[in-house]
Amino acid sequence: MPQPNHRVSSSYGRIPTGVKWLIISNTIVFLLYYLAGASELRGHMTATLGLSALGAVRTFFVWQLVTYMFLHGGIWHLLFNMLTLWFFGVQLEQTWGTRKFLRYYFLCGVAAGVTVLAVNMAVGDWNTPTIGSSGAIFGVLVAFGVLFPDTTVLMSFLFPIKAKYMVMIYAGIELLLTMGPNTGVSTVAHLGGMAFGYVYLTRRIPVLRLPDVGGAYKQWKLRRAKRKFQVYMRKRDGGPWVN
Repeated sequence: MPQPNHRVSSSYGRIPTGVKWLIISNTIVFLLYYLAGASELRGHMTATLGLSALGAVRTFFVWQLVTYMFLHGGIWHLLFNMLTLWFFGVQLEQTWGTRKFLRYYFLCGVAAGVTVLAVNMAVGDWNTPTIGSSGAIFGVLVAFGVLFPDTTVLMSFLFPIKAKYMVMIYAGIELLLTMGPNTGVSTVAHLGGMAFGYVYLTRRIPVLRLPDVGGAYKQWKLRRAKRKFQVYMRKRDGGPWVN
């Protein structure tokens, strides 16, 4: 594992290819999205490229699981996501390489989208669109916390804290927000991206362990045979255990 303290300074140098083109493409799509204004074109972009159960499941617009990551609801939404991608993604891409980094980024984003679809269908919400790269971004945060847990970072770009604690705090905040009133922010997507990223990187998949019925039956048969053998030997030897 690379030494985090030696890698931090390199994050502020040349931006690697994957992070650079993610930032550029997200910015271009954002500009096109907002140049459309309140016109029908913007509504069509949201319906076609944003993620909804109606589009991705009923209409089978499966590309929405990827394209929704490139739409953002406002300048601050875009700015926070892209700054976070730059701040934490550069170091990850330098460590992994561009191909592995981009694969991880998009897998987290798709997993976040699948989580949103599952929850929306469970509550009967087929129409509400979800947009933004936050699910993938939160996956990036988890990866940084797993690979560089003791590196001091700036939480919310303000407060110095170790990366592992920052990830734990964000996960707790998102979980609390999910259980609270609707804020218009898809915290379910954030949690989906974080959960997938953690499982993907650590391979710690929770498994429901079912009772070993076959093994229990074999043990019962073995004990039964053992008792029969003991009874047989006692009868044969006339020992004190025979009634």
